[in-house]
Amino acid sequence: MLTNSKIRKRLSLAIGALFVVGTAAGIGLTMHERDAGPVSSAHAADAPPPAAEVDVATVLNQSITDWQGYSGRLEAIDHIDVRPLVPGTIVAVHFKDGALVKKGEPLFTIDPRPYQAEVDRAAAQLAAAKARAIYTSTDAARADRLLADNAIAKRDHDEKQNASLEATAGVKAAQAALESAQVNLGYTTITAPISGRVSRAELTLGNVVSVGANAPVLTTLVSVSPIYASFDVDEQTYLQYLGHDRNAKVPVSLGLADESGYTRKGAISSVDNRLDASSGTIRVRASFDNADGTLVPGLYARVKVGGGAPHQAILVDDAAIGTDQAKKYVLVVDASNKVQYREIQLGALHDSLRVVTSGLDAGDRIVVNGLQRARPGDRITPHAVSMTDAAKFAS
Repeated sequence: MLTNSKIRKRLSLAIGALFVVGTAAGIGLTMHERDAGPVSSAHAADAPPPAAEVDVATVLNQSITDWQGYSGRLEAIDHIDVRPLVPGTIVAVHFKDGALVKKGEPLFTIDPRPYQAEVDRAAAQLAAAKARAIYTSTDAARADRLLADNAIAKRDHDEKQNASLEATAGVKAAQAALESAQVNLGYTTITAPISGRVSRAELTLGNVVSVGANAPVLTTLVSVSPIYASFDVDEQTYLQYLGHDRNAKVPVSLGLADESGYTRKGAISSVDNRLDASSGTIRVRASFDNADGTLVPGLYARVKVGGGAPHQAILVDDAAIGTDQAKKYVLVVDASNKVQYREIQLGALHDSLRVVTSGLDAGDRIVVNGLQRARPGDRITPHAVSMTDAAKFAS
């Protein structure tokens, strides 16, 4: 039978053995980790970095027509200052400020009573002149018969003939005076000479107006549709598109200040007769339909002029083009998804895309977003996007 002292001795030996085994295992594990550590770090350093993910789009190959953009202003084809043609007092204003009016509609009325009285007086004078003409004509006919019978002196006969002629002329004068009075009476109602949009009434009910060089402007009237866009074209565009055949229908597009594109189509209406030597430009007018009345004279207009035959062109997003000193370039992605540096030559903008005149071919893929993450020779992970939608995916 084991005594207590023997039991304690055996427990002490067992605990000591376990301690020795644990210590040896810890030392071995530590040495294994120390030996394995540098090998794992070396493998991590040798592993290639993950391929950068960038947006890639295929260049567009489209048939386009060359355009040149200009800035101009809208102008009404007809602009009229409405002035009185007879003096008098304004007794009526027939329109609301800014209203659309049709040709012949009344705008103002000047007190017609004095002019109506003048018409009545002229009509009475005409009636008297006609009565005298009838009398003198009858008297001249009687003198002709008496002269044939030698019953009247030749002098008396001639006087009667002359009186008849004077009376006939008096009728014509009275008729002209009546017509003049009627015209002045008609001027008391001021009507719209054209159809268009009227401005505000500068003089209103009760004001007395005069005529002549200092006659006041009662209101202004402008035509609505069509409307002009007036702009200055440079010499090269004139020679290329406008100088050969002025009767040719050169297409023109119009955009307003709050629009990103060109929403209206028109045509060249007129080209000035001389080039401004100081600016090297020539004045051009284009005509646009304005049936809805949205366009008003004076608005800023963006105009692009096109011409020539349609031709194939390579188009890319401007954001995909990089600058290397004086050179322009893009990053082309080959079939193995490797990036290549490609120098290009640029043309004009066409519907927010840039024309590339050389350096790219149809079917080429280029980096459109993420140029800072892609370098020539790198392999990338392409994310295909549309060239026209490239800006939507910009990070």
